[in-house]
Amino acid sequence: MRVVRSVHGFTVIELMVVVALMGVLMSLLFPAVQGALDSARKAQAKNDVAQIASAIVAFDTEYGRFPSTNGVPQELTGDVLNALVASNDTLNPRKIVFLEVLDYRRGKGGILGGKFVDPWQKSYYVAIDSDYDNRVNVSTNGQVSGDSSIIRKVGVWNNNTNSRQQVRSWD
Repeated sequence: MRVVRSVHGFTVIELMVVVALMGVLMSLLFPAVQGALDSARKAQAKNDVAQIASAIVAFDTEYGRFPSTNGVPQELTGDVLNALVASNDTLNPRKIVFLEVLDYRRGKGGILGGKFVDPWQKSYYVAIDSDYDNRVNVSTNGQVSGDSSIIRKVGVWNNNTNSRQQVRSWD
């Protein structure tokens, strides 16, 4: 007499092979996702520095002066930031919003602790041409101090020593 067996499901070995394959595929996917997130953060930071530079130039166009007369590189905080976001009545008496900045959100940047930071929580720095000679000292290595001179009214960069996360308004 013949015994007929019917197969109704997967064996444990088959299920383990499928789970192992899914694990391998997921491990290949994680670096790609991380790379896409880093690219998105860099694009956000690049947009931020362009917006900051445009806001400072627009402030100069509107009021005939820059929000700061300090020609050395400085962190984007305090009076300069408050003038651009219309929180400083003295520097911006018409309360014109030159720069819209939200509170910090992870991976997006924003205002954190009273300063404008990039998606990696590093500060943005500005150098303003306070003597109107169209030259500003800026940082080309992600540091705070200006180590190079460019022909611009405003230079904006983030304070990041990781070269893959550095953004500059003049690039």
